[in-house]
Parts: sequence; structure tokens; C-alpha cells
Amino acid sequence: METPGVGPSEAADALEAAEASRSGLARGVVIPKWTYVWLGAAVAVQIATAAVGLTWGQGSAPWWIAVGVVVYGAVAWWQLSRFRRANGVRLEGFASRVVFGAAAMATVGYLAGLVAAYAAMTHGWWWLAAPAAAAGGVAYAVSGRHWVASYRREPARLATAESAVWLVALGVLALGGLVLLVIGH
Repeated sequence: METPGVGPSEAADALEAAEASRSGLARGVVIPKWTYVWLGAAVAVQIATAAVGLTWGQGSAPWWIAVGVVVYGAVAWWQLSRFRRANGVRLEGFASRVVFGAAAMATVGYLAGLVAAYAAMTHGWWWLAAPAAAAGGVAYAVSGRHWVASYRREPARLATAESAVWLVALGVLALGGLVLLVIGH
């Protein structure tokens, strides 16, 4: 469908200008200082509290798990607020992949850290659970850095988040697995 008075060359120029604008915005995205450190630390706390909650008994498990979720939620909200203030925009890909860990590397790092911390706790190696949780947090932070670098190179492909349906399905599966772990323990 053509716009009256706009020819193919003008439309092509407008599309090229829009792409240049998007690329400029992507290269200019500001990541507030310590964002990755804060996110990695919050994830490490969440992993550690989940491992403790899952191994120290059914009565205290929900409290330990809740503490980790609250700490992570507060840090996530704060980092998203800082990002919006620094850039004046919301970036769905940043929120979903960097902050909420939907990137493959973040998910794998988180799960590996959680499994290692849980396994260490079940074997009584509490001193090994902390480095396992920290490793999961580091992997999460490195994943965020990697995603931002990739986004700056390919903003058209990476600007959007995963579909809400997919994220809800993953959330329901994760919550169901957590409930089964708490109940079965």
C-alpha cells in the first residue's frame, strides 16, 4: 500500500533513517554502574536461600525461599528503574533476558548453580554451596553483559522480549517444580 505523494525512494530513505536511528539508540544504551554485579549477587543470594530452604527442613523452606525471591525481586526492580532513568526508555529485551534471565546462558548458569548448591547442601558440604551459588550468579551476570553487547550489534533482532505466553509457561513449570521439591522434601 502506497502513501500518496511518497514514492519508493522516499519510503526506502525513511526506512533507512529509522534503521540508523534504532542502531544509534542501541549503541548509546547506558548500563548503570554495577548493574551486572547487583544482579549476579541477587541471583547468588536467591540460589543460596533456595538450596538452604530445600535442605533444612520443610517448616522453614518456604521462608528461606521467600527471602531469596524478595531480595532478587527488589534488586531486579531497582535495576530496571535505574536503566529507565539512565536511558529514558524501556527495553523489553533487557528486562527479559538480562534482568529476568530468559537468555539461554543465564538460565543454564542459574540452574547449574542451583543444582550444585542443592547437591552440596544435601551432602552436608555447606561450604561448597556458597561458591556454587556465586558461580550461578556470575554466569547470570556474564550472560547479561553478553546480551547487551549482542544487542548493540543487532538491535533489530534482539530488542524484543520472549512471548508472554512462553514466559508464563516457563514460570508455571518452574513454580510447579519448586512446589514439588518443597512438598517432597
